[in-house]
Amino acid sequence: MQSYTIGQAARLLGVSPDTARRWADAGRVATHRDEAGRRLIDGKDLAAFSVELAKGGSGEEDASYTSVRNAFPGIVTAIKLGDVAAQVEIQAGPHRLVSLLTREAVEELGLEVGMEATARVKSTNVHIDRV
Repeated sequence: MQSYTIGQAARLLGVSPDTARRWADAGRVATHRDEAGRRLIDGKDLAAFSVELAKGGSGEEDASYTSVRNAFPGIVTAIKLGDVAAQVEIQAGPHRLVSLLTREAVEELGLEVGMEATARVKSTNVHIDRV
């Protein structure tokens, strides 16, 4: 069976190695040690945990309800404002997403570089939700 290091698991889950390590320390995902003493996660355990994470969402009670299923939580890395339109870039784990929206929408959301936001993708549209 394939096993993954904490770093590999973190990349697959879209989180930092520190977050994956904290989850393992808390017993949220089972680990074992190899001959070299490295902590490993069995592939089946990692797959089950990733499904659990996806089903759990953010865990916040005030989470918004939406029909858009492909959510990429991340950080706003760039905003280019024009007179009418705007371009917003979000880095969500290994994914860079770019959305074109109105300047008014960016201003109403109060989007700024460095803040958390979620890019939601449905078909060919990317929706930005402020966290």
